[in-house]
Amino acid sequence: MSVVKINVLTVPEEQREVLEERFGARAGAVEGQDGFEWFELLRPVEGIDTYLVYTRWRSEEDFQNWLNGPMRDAHRGGGGRPAASGAELWSFEVVQQAGPRAAG
Repeated sequence: MSVVKINVLTVPEEQREVLEERFGARAGAVEGQDGFEWFELLRPVEGIDTYLVYTRWRSEEDFQNWLNGPMRDAHRGGGGRPAASGAELWSFEVVQQAGPRAAG
């Protein structure tokens, strides 16, 4: 089954727009990677300073290939001052999943 990687980013209020713009500018950078399944950037709405970057991969090996492949330097910041003041990576295996039921 798939693996999920959640990058937990601490982002000060004054850097939120910068972070979102940088992720917007990287559109398409991961979508063509073998084994990539899904990406979401989640903005906090409850008075916290934590963004979640959710990615889903076919396997741990596929994630590692992307992390250590040609996009490595771009993924590590790509120049400029980091928008996040802290980061932590959470890893999960998908053991159950569900989607909407087909109408009919």
